Amino acid sequence: MIDQLKVILQDIFKIKDLGHLRYFLGIEVARPSEGIVLNRRKYALELVLEAGLSAGKPAGTPLELNLKLTSYEFDKKFPLGEKDELLTYPSMFGRTVERLLYLTMSRPDISFAVQTLSQYMQSPKQSHLEAALRVIRYVKKEPTLGLLMSTKSIKELVAFCDSDWASCAVSRKLAPGYCIKMGDSLLSWKSKK
Repeated sequence: MIDQLKVILQDIFKIKDLGHLRYFLGIEVARPSEGIVLNRRKYALELVLEAGLSAGKPAGTPLELNLKLTSYEFDKKFPLGEKDELLTYPSMFGRTVERLLYLTMSRPDISFAVQTLSQYMQSPKQSHLEAALRVIRYVKKEPTLGLLMSTKSIKELVAFCDSDWASCAVSRKLAPGYCIKMGDSLLSWKSKK
């Protein structure tokens, strides 16, 4: 059926069969026996290199356990002791978070961390940059991690959800997250305040 479709399309349009898909819009497509894996290995390695963390130790988790990030305005109202200064060049933090945000399209494991960091784009502090660099060190641990589109034909739709129950020190809002899977294949995910 695929060959017939190719013949029909060649009659209507000028097309060229390039064989199996390997790269598409920066996404690497691998075909192990389990299914199709979509990842951004090259992009992840470029991100690690650009951040200057090639020789750095990989992190086991995207964010530190019980990390409480706050905005600069919150710190001025409620000084908590240790001074956390604003960044001299906030564009560096912004670029780092933007690049991580692009990576979340194939790495749902960093979605919550990037969502948390993106709240501080307006006036980032040194602690925010350190947290962003930790996410990059986490990505460095397994740059080939991506999405698996399984070959198993399990017709079971499963959804998971979770919430951090208002752990944001500034707004006291919750940040729920969810993921929806069809069998072993992840279809949709989100983490949002």
